[in-house]
Amino acid sequence: MSHTNEEIASQPDCWRRALDIAATAPEALPLRGERVAVIGCGTSYYMAQSYAALREAAGQGETDAWPASELPGVRRRYDRVLALCRSGTTTEVLEALARVPAGTVTSVITATPGTPVYQTANHVLLLDFADEVSVVQTRFPTTQLVLLRAALGEDVSGLPALAEQALTEELPEGVLRARQITFLGTGWSTGIAHEAALKFRETSRGWTESYSAMEYRHGPVSIADHDTAVWVFGPAPEGLADQVLATGATLVLSTVDPIVDLIRAQRVAVRVAVAQGVNPDRPRGVTRSIILT
Repeated sequence: MSHTNEEIASQPDCWRRALDIAATAPEALPLRGERVAVIGCGTSYYMAQSYAALREAAGQGETDAWPASELPGVRRRYDRVLALCRSGTTTEVLEALARVPAGTVTSVITATPGTPVYQTANHVLLLDFADEVSVVQTRFPTTQLVLLRAALGEDVSGLPALAEQALTEELPEGVLRARQITFLGTGWSTGIAHEAALKFRETSRGWTESYSAMEYRHGPVSIADHDTAVWVFGPAPEGLADQVLATGATLVLSTVDPIVDLIRAQRVAVRVAVAQGVNPDRPRGVTRSIILT
């Protein structure tokens, strides 16, 4: 069994520990009313997108998500910059934190102790129990998001049990056979869709795309046919399901919380990678941390 498979399977336990941590109100997390920028790279950026949408929807304060390399600096004022960074060593994250104006609180959620972010940020929240051997991120980003959602006041206490079910459910055969997969989301689940697509690209080198669900009709639907699949996280916009089915594509409609359904997508990505003889733990050209010189 690959490390990625083992890490996917450990998510229910990681989520339970995250709920316990959220209950302690860690000082690294944004306070109600703060204007917040959430930054990250790759998977962490997609989790930032989801959290930003959830925080604003909860009325907790204006929240922007940025790739770490694109943080605007003095052009836009924030009360806090929250960085999501598993390794604690990613160059773009460290440089972004160094550019934050004086007086702005900086926080980091990381999986690795004693890394450079400890010298760069005001507050660090360590989730080392969710760190991963695999280069591919699975349990760390979902554990972060469960913690962040709990800290917003969401009742996510039932998610670990749902995650356990997602680990044993049958996987959609049409997706396993598809030559191309498109992932769609609405609101905060758009970030989940982007992350699912990234998992397939990293793990199996497959052709995947991801969009806001309403944007799918504006061109991307043109590639759908009987050899492709469309996976929707969260409720599908009215009429979208019929339009996809009319192309002959396999349609997967999520019936559970999108972060739970992401586990199924992770499992499919690993299954496809193994079937193609690809090592899911070590994606081609990808490293645990991007460190620029």
